[in-house]
Amino acid sequence: MTVAPAKKLIVRETLEAFAAALLQAGGFRGDYARQSAEHLVWANLRGADSHGVLRIPRYLEMVELGIVKGDAQPTLSREFAAVAVLDGDLVPGASGMAMATDKAVELAGKFGIGLCSVMRTSHAGAVGYFAERIARAGLVGIVMSASKPLMVYHGARGEGVSTNPLAIGAPGNDPERPIVLDMSTAAVALGKVMAAKDAGQPIPPDWGVDVNGVPTTDPSQVKAVLPMAGPKGSGLSLMIEVLVSVLGGNPLISTALTEKRDAGFNGLAIALHPEAFGFEHGVGAEVGRLAVAIKGLPPAEGVDAVRLPGERGFELAVQRMSNGIPIAAGTARRLAEEAVRRGVSVPLELTGR
Repeated sequence: MTVAPAKKLIVRETLEAFAAALLQAGGFRGDYARQSAEHLVWANLRGADSHGVLRIPRYLEMVELGIVKGDAQPTLSREFAAVAVLDGDLVPGASGMAMATDKAVELAGKFGIGLCSVMRTSHAGAVGYFAERIARAGLVGIVMSASKPLMVYHGARGEGVSTNPLAIGAPGNDPERPIVLDMSTAAVALGKVMAAKDAGQPIPPDWGVDVNGVPTTDPSQVKAVLPMAGPKGSGLSLMIEVLVSVLGGNPLISTALTEKRDAGFNGLAIALHPEAFGFEHGVGAEVGRLAVAIKGLPPAEGVDAVRLPGERGFELAVQRMSNGIPIAAGTARRLAEEAVRRGVSVPLELTGR
């Protein structure tokens, strides 16, 4: 049985500053580096380590490969009533999605609903961050992202669709804790496979398949992940591709499968203004009433409490803000190597000294 290496604890502010410095040294513009660092550490705080700082080495590699432009200049390519489309110019994903999110909120203030696509961006990470951003503005948010084939399409052999995630956020009674659903259309996000590899742990056999299409428990052998709930997961991913990529004018899956070309990443943010539905004082109180009703359900055997979407992440964030964020030894080592290569100081917490 594989024993996972010990994890290293680091405080949020230190990790965020280190992440920003590393990204900036790797070619990200200062504001893009800070936005990306905040986004990544947000995921680590909530236990979504698969979408946290372990992604940094790949982000830096994407800059070197020209997949990401650290000094990108996104532009508004189309606006029609409540709909807008941004050309991301290969902007870092966190910044591209933040722009789309803010534009959607702006449009919702004018029209009651706002929809903004961002094309030709990069990996958007944990999209729940952006749904929460909309919910904190008092609106209901729906956020999706799309990428190249990474996931098996049900009934096919090999990659056919992506792990396209979906997040929905709504304000509740507590403005600091909106309800946020954040889910991948895969049985597991690819980042969790990466996290298992960094932690030296095996994975369940229903997470992914190897190059021969055979289920594997070795994270280093995963060639494609499996869809959640079989045809439901791959079908939902396909339709997110329609909403995010096809309508936005940058079809990723068909381009990859027929032209054998990587067309990048896309994102979509939708904001719904409660006033458009007759809620003059916001929808938080009514969503809060729903939350109380769900929380009041008797827990199933072996369950300590009934939780709402995102609630466990908020609870974990409080703990990690107090006790420090655990970073797998493999992740700490890779980040330290990147830092040394780029002349960035490595926090003592990650060196083990």
